[in-house]
Amino acid sequence: MEPVRPWIGYASAAAGVTLCTLAGFAMTPRFDIVNVAMVYLVAVVVVALKFTRGAAIACALLSVLAFDIVFVPPQGVLTVNDAQYLLTFAIMLAVALVISHLTEKRQDEAQARARLAIEAETERVRSTLLASISHDLRTPLAVLAGASSTLAEGGERLAPAEREALARSLFAQARDLSEQVDKVLQMTRLETGAPKLDRDWASIAEIAASLLDRLADRLATHRVLVEIPSDLPLVRVDAVLIEQALGNLLDNAARHTPPGTVVRLRAKRDAGQLVVSVEDCGMGLGPLDRDRIFAKFERGAAEAGGRGMGLGLAICRAIVALHGGRTWAEATPGGGLTFRFSLPLEAEPPSPSEAEGP
Repeated sequence: MEPVRPWIGYASAAAGVTLCTLAGFAMTPRFDIVNVAMVYLVAVVVVALKFTRGAAIACALLSVLAFDIVFVPPQGVLTVNDAQYLLTFAIMLAVALVISHLTEKRQDEAQARARLAIEAETERVRSTLLASISHDLRTPLAVLAGASSTLAEGGERLAPAEREALARSLFAQARDLSEQVDKVLQMTRLETGAPKLDRDWASIAEIAASLLDRLADRLATHRVLVEIPSDLPLVRVDAVLIEQALGNLLDNAARHTPPGTVVRLRAKRDAGQLVVSVEDCGMGLGPLDRDRIFAKFERGAAEAGGRGMGLGLAICRAIVALHGGRTWAEATPGGGLTFRFSLPLEAEPPSPSEAEGP
C-alpha cells in the first residue's frame, strides 16, 4: 500500500490500463479478444499487489471500460452483445478484490510482527538496562555509602593513609558512577535525534594529545604507544564528539586488558579517509563478537565479568556514523583486539596566505 501518497496507486492504475490497451492493439490481429482481457488482468494483479484496495478496484473498472469500449463489439460504445464478456469483467473485479484483501492481510501481519519485534527488543533493552543499573550502578553506590559512613562515624580513628585511601576510593567510585550515567544519557540523546554537529577543521594528533592527557590516570597501568604521523591531513569534525569516541576506545582497552600490557594508538590516511586504530594485547574476541560488541549493552565473552554497561562502543559507533564514517574490530596480530574507525577526508580550506594571493 501507499498510505502517504495514495494518488500514486490511482496514477499507476491509469498508466497500467493505458499500456494494456496499447498492447491489446498489437495483439488484436493475431489473438482473440478474450486473450487481450488477460493482459488487463495482469495490470489488475500488479496494482492490487502494490497499492491500496481503492487503486485495485479503480484499475479493474478502468480495465473493464477500456476493454469494453475499445475491443468488445460493438466497439466505441459501452454495451456488451456477448454475455461471456460479463463473466470476464466479473473475474477482473473479483481478482482485484481478492488480491488486494490478501495483500492488506499480509501487510497487517507484517506490521504486527514488526510491532512484536519492537516490543520484544524494547523489553530486552529495558531488562538489560535494569540489570546493568542493579549491578553497575548499585555497586559504586554501595562503596560510596560504605566509605562515606566509615569516614563520618570513625574517621578520626583512621590513620592518614587510610583516610586518603578511602577518599581516593570515594572519588574513583563517584567518577565511575558519573561516567555510567553520562553514557546512558548520551546514548539516549543519540537515539532520540541526531545532535547538531559543531564541525570545524581539527588535527587528529591534537585531539589525541588532549585526550591522552585527560586519561593519564586511567591509562597509567598500561604502556601507551602513539603512532600518529605529523603530516596527516586535517579532518572536519566535531572535535568534542570525536575525542569522546576515541576516549571510549582507549577506556575500553584500559578496562579490559591486563595491567602492564601495550595499548597502541595509530592513525593513517587510507584511500580518501582517515583511519584511527586502538590496538590492545588482551584476550581478543571471536569473529561473531567483533560486530556484536558494538551493540548496546553487549560485551564480549572476555568482558562479561567486567564493569560498565556496554554502552561505550555503541556510543563510539553512533558518533562516527554521524560523521559519515564506520567502526569495526579486528584481531590484533600476535593476540588482542584492534578497534578502528574511519573519518572521510575533505578538501582542506586554503591557508590565509594562499587565500590572499600574491
